[in-house]
Amino acid sequence: MFQPDSQRLRDLLPFAQLIPALRQAFIDGASVPLRHSHGIGAGSDAGTSLLMPAWDEAFYGVKIVNIYPGNAARGLPGLHSTYVLHDALTGVPLALLDGNEITSRRTAAAAALAASFLARADATRLLVVGAGRVGSLVAPAMAEVRSLTDIAIWDIDPAAARRCAATLCDAGFPGHAVAELEPAVRSADIVSCATLATSHLIESGWLAPGSHLDLIGSFTPAMTEAAPACFAQAEVWVDTAEAAVKSGDLLNAFATGCLTPEAIIGDMVALCRGECAGRSSEQQRSIFKAVGTALEDLAAARLAYRGRSDCIFSGRS
Repeated sequence: MFQPDSQRLRDLLPFAQLIPALRQAFIDGASVPLRHSHGIGAGSDAGTSLLMPAWDEAFYGVKIVNIYPGNAARGLPGLHSTYVLHDALTGVPLALLDGNEITSRRTAAAAALAASFLARADATRLLVVGAGRVGSLVAPAMAEVRSLTDIAIWDIDPAAARRCAATLCDAGFPGHAVAELEPAVRSADIVSCATLATSHLIESGWLAPGSHLDLIGSFTPAMTEAAPACFAQAEVWVDTAEAAVKSGDLLNAFATGCLTPEAIIGDMVALCRGECAGRSSEQQRSIFKAVGTALEDLAAARLAYRGRSDCIFSGRS
């Protein structure tokens, strides 16, 4: 079974290839059941296990995400994720992949794919809100679809923002940390939020005309990154229909009357297939809200598996 380490997996998933792979996956489609959620254990030791399956005619993959908040007291990460890729015709296991790498890279790639349709063509100033695993990948992904001349990084932990900015600079990107969020939002063409916030960080009055707001961090009803008013007078797209029932950002906007489900213009399938339009004007604000989909995981795992060169055994290629 193909089992690359994290660095090898990153090498197999360059954004220049992953972004178009996601676009083709949304065009082609796949079978993607709703994710399964199971409570494991009880009390302070309780965990949650998420199962995210997807398959096409050739490949069947399942991502397992185990979330154990009590692990902090044990000195362990609170989240562990694995991805198993199988031959869809025989069920033979083909690859065991780091689910964290799959998730973080496909999430950043999906944000960039959405921006390729929704951000202004002349957008050059990016603000990344959140300097964690996903946030650190947003700028390299966005740089594949827009010519970025300024990349600002903000995090609730200023030291994390500085570390992220330094890493970007080392890789040749124009990154710098910012201490104040509001002025950074006001001056950005693209604002990409990749946090686990449970109270909003972005206020509607901060967003510039023609800006693109990218919300890819929150993925449960209890999580939110943008104030409900951000959705008023904005054009809104989602990654999948599941976002309308899973996203705290959207649910809050619905509850306050700042957005209706019917006002959502389309999803990534419709955008990639040309079934709905992108932004309507240079001055219009756009919003992309994502909660993630197993289709993206399958596309990333498939790309990594097909790109291997040192794994020789019978199986699908």
